[in-house]
Amino acid sequence: MTGSGSTAVADAWNGPVGAHWAEHHTRYDAMLAEFDDALFAAASIGERDRVLDVGCGSGLTTRLAGHRAARGQVTGVDISAPLLDRARSLTDGRELPHVGYVLADARLHPFPAGAYDVVISRGGVMFFADHVAAFTNIARGVRAGGRLALLCPQPGLPDGEERAALGRLAALAGQDRPVQGELAAAMASLSEPSRIREVLAGAGFADVDVNGETRRSCWGRDAPDAVGFYLSRTPGPTVPDATRREMAAVLRPYESGRGVLLGAGVWIVTARRP
Repeated sequence: MTGSGSTAVADAWNGPVGAHWAEHHTRYDAMLAEFDDALFAAASIGERDRVLDVGCGSGLTTRLAGHRAARGQVTGVDISAPLLDRARSLTDGRELPHVGYVLADARLHPFPAGAYDVVISRGGVMFFADHVAAFTNIARGVRAGGRLALLCPQPGLPDGEERAALGRLAALAGQDRPVQGELAAAMASLSEPSRIREVLAGAGFADVDVNGETRRSCWGRDAPDAVGFYLSRTPGPTVPDATRREMAAVLRPYESGRGVLLGAGVWIVTARRP
C-alpha cells in the first residue's frame, strides 16, 4: 500500500501499521473494492502486457492484474515487508506463475528501462517523500507509449459521510497519534488534481487525465464491528464500553445489508509515457 515516504512513515509500514494491514487485508481490500473496476478500466491491461503495481500492499490488485495479463508479466512493489509477506502467501504460484513481488523503495529501485507496458497503483503513490523524483524513476521503467493508471483519494468534504463520521469517532475515542497524523498528511498529498498534473508532468508523463469517482466504502459488518476495526487501527488505552456504544451510534445510520457503508471519493488518474 505504500511506495516510500519519510522515515517515520516507512517505519510504520514495516511496523504496526503494516502488520495491521497485513492481518486485516480483507477488510482493507473491501474498503476499496468498489473502485477496482474503475481502476482496471482505466488501465486497460492486455493479456500480454508487462505490468508494474506500485504500492501493491497485500497484492490483490497485483493478482487481479495477473489474471488480465495472463500471457504477460506482473510485478508488485512495496516498501512494507509485512504486506509483501502476506501478498506472497496469498498468491498461488501454479495459477499465477507470472506474478512476483519486490520489496523496494519505488523512488530509488533500479527498474529496468522500458520494462513495463502499464503501471497501476490503488492508493500507494501518495506516500512518496518526493513525488516528482519517484515518478521520474518509475517513468524510466515504462516503455514509450506505456500507460499509467492510479487511484488517489479526493479531499474529504467537511460534511462528507466518511470524513464526518470518522472525525466524530476520533473525537469520541480521543485518538491523535503522531504517526497516524503523518500518514494522514501523506494520504492527502495527491488529493488535488492540479498537484497530480504538476507531479506527473514534472516526471515526464503526458496526456494526464484526472476524473472523480464516488463510491461507498465498507467499514464493517455492522456498527459495533466497524467500531472494533476502527479502534484496532490505532492501539492505545482501552476505550470504555459506554464510549464504544456512542461510537456505534455514529455509524448506525450507515448500516446496510452490505455492511457499514460510508461515501468516499477518489481520483482515477491516467497518463502516458511519451
